Amino acid sequence: MRKIRSVSSLPSDGMPPVRLSVVRDNSQSRDRLGAILRDMGAISAEGLVYALHMQAQQATNLGDLLVAQGQISEDTLMRALSVQFDTPILDAASRDPDPTLTDLLGAERCIALRCMPWCHAGAVTVVATPRPDQFEQCRPELEAALGPVVPALISEKFLHDTILRLRRTWLTLWAESCVARQESCRTMPFGGVRIWLGGGGLALLAVTIFQPQAVFLALTLIASVFLALSASLKLAAAIAALSRMSHPDPAQTGAVVDLVQRRKPVVSILVPLYKEPETVPRLVTRLARLTWPRNLLDVLLIVEENDHETRQALDRAGLPRWMRVVPVPDARLKTKPRALNYAMLFARGTLIGVYDAEDAPEPDQIHRVVSCFQNGPANLACVQGVLDFYNPRSNWLARCFTIEYASWFRVILPGLQRLGLAVPLGGTTLFFRRDILERLGGWDAHNVTEDADLGIRLARHGFYTQLLDTVTYEEANCRAISWVKQRSRWLKGYAITWLVHMRDPRALWAQLGAWRFFGVQVLFLGTLVQFMLAPLLWSFWLVLAGLSHPFVDAFPRGVLVAFIGLFLLSEAVNLSVGIVATRARHHRHLRLWLPTLHGYFPLAVLAVYKALWELVSAPFYWDKTTHGTHGAALDAVAVHGQS
Repeated sequence: MRKIRSVSSLPSDGMPPVRLSVVRDNSQSRDRLGAILRDMGAISAEGLVYALHMQAQQATNLGDLLVAQGQISEDTLMRALSVQFDTPILDAASRDPDPTLTDLLGAERCIALRCMPWCHAGAVTVVATPRPDQFEQCRPELEAALGPVVPALISEKFLHDTILRLRRTWLTLWAESCVARQESCRTMPFGGVRIWLGGGGLALLAVTIFQPQAVFLALTLIASVFLALSASLKLAAAIAALSRMSHPDPAQTGAVVDLVQRRKPVVSILVPLYKEPETVPRLVTRLARLTWPRNLLDVLLIVEENDHETRQALDRAGLPRWMRVVPVPDARLKTKPRALNYAMLFARGTLIGVYDAEDAPEPDQIHRVVSCFQNGPANLACVQGVLDFYNPRSNWLARCFTIEYASWFRVILPGLQRLGLAVPLGGTTLFFRRDILERLGGWDAHNVTEDADLGIRLARHGFYTQLLDTVTYEEANCRAISWVKQRSRWLKGYAITWLVHMRDPRALWAQLGAWRFFGVQVLFLGTLVQFMLAPLLWSFWLVLAGLSHPFVDAFPRGVLVAFIGLFLLSEAVNLSVGIVATRARHHRHLRLWLPTLHGYFPLAVLAVYKALWELVSAPFYWDKTTHGTHGAALDAVAVHGQS
């Protein structure tokens, strides 16, 4: 018969004993967990058979599966594990653990290992863990830091709560600085950037006053070079993408069938929310459409702890068991990547996904993502889905934004991947192998385009990003002022990312190689230069319209003809890419609006100069985009079968 008794261990420092309770069974302390739970009356024999059948298909242990399905409580699981491993249960009424022992491992490492040093007991250190089955794997690292160790059981929630209570400040700082210094913008000398930009701008202004024609010619030449490079790369990417459509990658064709032969992993989804309580009900409904097994789905809704309105909305939402709220401790820096880093500590999955609060993913999306990882190469670190908008008919700006996104996610990015270039990631519908993401330190908490930066860091470290033709719908930013603010943040992030990775150009060249190094220059520096100098190029529309141009006589006739030819060729490439990108039936109505993009991209010129100003005045400022005004438009969209 199993009996419960209390055990006290006297710490070597003379403090009061730590109260432990342990379930003893003299006959079968090493039974299988299922048998122990059955003998305890916690689960029926039929329920156990079914659970074991489910476990054979899933990369999860039996206890977690039963708790996730609601068949047993976490307390019942702890009691059964105590019997199985002959290990005491740490009593919540015990005194606090010794925080200096936690510091020997680091609070973030304790969470990752699910092991927290609690106290000394004679010559050994008691280590609390909710995973006694994994304790032996952790023992070498634990003993290297702590000496001889013995396990004690603790619930995962109690473990997290204790670490947060004792080392909250440390974890907050870690979330802001987990990326290596040489790869993070937090160590960038923005004072020097300010001096260079300010000095360069004043020098350019002075030269322009005395030699306006020379300055115009030089800047036009620079803009023309980047225009030619960008158009060439875009054309090559489009051709590569079309080739990919004819001959899809093997990883894209594995579909769901292959999962029957492999164990399904736990997938954690990180969803940051900030001051958007109105999106909560729709978000919960949309994520509930995902068809991935609920006991393998771990959704973390991330919210700043002082965002009381959003937290109250989450409290009212009646979240299912597989969703949980992760409050991020208050700090001066409030950015999406910081929140993602913090929440990742508490994720349970071996795959980590990211959605935005207004997203509506296709129901079978996670099935396809997992299949892509299972069929992909060993260095596959990230799967990027396609982003589309569910409100393209809201107004003209929404239509143009939808065309731009379709061109980027359906043509350009797949083409870049097929060309072997580094892929700048989008901010959502991203899925990562957790071990690789942790190895790289997660996201740069200070970078306002943390997604594009992470794509470059993945490439620098030899990892591969796969574009997957599965769609997530989100809301198009269709108000001009809000659009300019959002685009200025993206362009500022592009500038910061380029500065960070070009801090040591030789190292970047060595890690990426010449071809991908060239791609980074065209994608990041080229984008910035083109928008900055676009008004010079647009001025030549005067010539095409038969009007006079103040500096046209400075160009030899052959050069002028070549330049205008380049300009028209670039426009032809943009239109062709747009036509290919809008080939899907639900996008064809947008083709009529392709010529109006000439009035759309000038908004980005306003955005780039706003970005340059913020680069020197507020490099880490996150200009939050407001969403939720067109959520009802999703009701008219079938969120499947359009990818």
